[in-house]
Amino acid sequence: MVYRFFKNTFLLLLLIGFFTRCGAKEQQKVQNIADASTSSMVKDDNASAELSQKEIIVGANKTNELLTKLKNRRVGIVANQTSVIFKPDKTYTHLVDSLVALQVDVKTVFSPEHGFRGKADAGEIVKDGKDLKTGLPIISLYGKNKKPFPKQLENLEVVIFDVQDVGVRFYTYISTLHYVMEACAEANIPVIVLDRPNPNGHYVDGPILEKEFKSFIGMHPIPIVHGMTIGEYAKMINGESWLKNKIQCDLTVIPMDNYTHETIYSLPIKPSPNLPNDQSINLYPSLCLFEGTPISIGRGTEKQFQIVGTPEYILKRHRFSFTPKPNFGAKYPKHDGKECHGYNLTQEARLSELNLKWLLEFYKTHKEYAPKTLFFNKNKFFSKLAGTNKLQAQIEAGMSEAEIKATWKEGLETYKKTRAKYLMYD
Repeated sequence: MVYRFFKNTFLLLLLIGFFTRCGAKEQQKVQNIADASTSSMVKDDNASAELSQKEIIVGANKTNELLTKLKNRRVGIVANQTSVIFKPDKTYTHLVDSLVALQVDVKTVFSPEHGFRGKADAGEIVKDGKDLKTGLPIISLYGKNKKPFPKQLENLEVVIFDVQDVGVRFYTYISTLHYVMEACAEANIPVIVLDRPNPNGHYVDGPILEKEFKSFIGMHPIPIVHGMTIGEYAKMINGESWLKNKIQCDLTVIPMDNYTHETIYSLPIKPSPNLPNDQSINLYPSLCLFEGTPISIGRGTEKQFQIVGTPEYILKRHRFSFTPKPNFGAKYPKHDGKECHGYNLTQEARLSELNLKWLLEFYKTHKEYAPKTLFFNKNKFFSKLAGTNKLQAQIEAGMSEAEIKATWKEGLETYKKTRAKYLMYD
């Protein structure tokens, strides 16, 4: 009995040990599979980051090419919050910070509309200042001083222009580009443009600007949507002799890799306070014309250039409402504190042409329900945005969208032939 007890006990212990070891091995196997899976996921994430970086390499990321052009030279930089160098892990470093760290002799930063850190309202005067991080002087190119003064350039040997554009005539960064090129040409200072994608670069549309309506929101005879990158546009400014006295700028464009005009590009940093996402950027060319009317396009909300409405009438089809209030992008929004009724366009499909249907509908509705108030502002801002007074006249005459666009055809064909001379990408 005793022998049998010990024998059975011994066998039981062996079995327990066997299953324990098997269980431990199985658990380790599962853990190894989990670790391998995690490791694979990490590798896949890294591969995705590398692939993403390979898809489009912006001009600022070609550091070695840029540094050879800056060696032993005193440098000025036109930059804002979008002027960054992207890293493989999808983070980024500001161009100014990077060049300072690489001991490039950066002397001055010039900032366009909205300021160096991109926080100022549209149209808000930006003052000169000092960058707290680098200690560099910041000279504003928005306000009274839109063109660098000779004194502001006298200590420089080269100027870099690196600002993310959105491909629209009345977006003022291309006007700043014009004045920087002009001032540098007059001072015999070369300009290096670091190219970036145009998120609206897949189409060309709109009326051509007429010289009587030239302003800082439209300086050149181009359509509302010009279909060029900032680098291509700089080449056109030079090539078409648009600078004062037809002077030529010593221009170098550092191009992108792996970009075409059909490439869908999501901006990682909003280019200005009131263009918060891809949808706002895509709708911006069509909705900005409302800025010359009493209709709100969402300034003072978090859906800027994605919603339209007015407090002047409420219709059954206007199922969406919003109330503009002062915020980070608009200190004094149109219809501040008033409930506006209209449309939510956040789910609209990506546009490949200007959409006038919302503008035409609101004009017709306004005329019917608010006849005592003007639809087009007295200051003629609508015509400045359009680049012509013909569009307002056509709308007032009751022309359809198709009829209006037919009048643009000849000008657009001529422009496209000019544009083709300066394209750097398919």
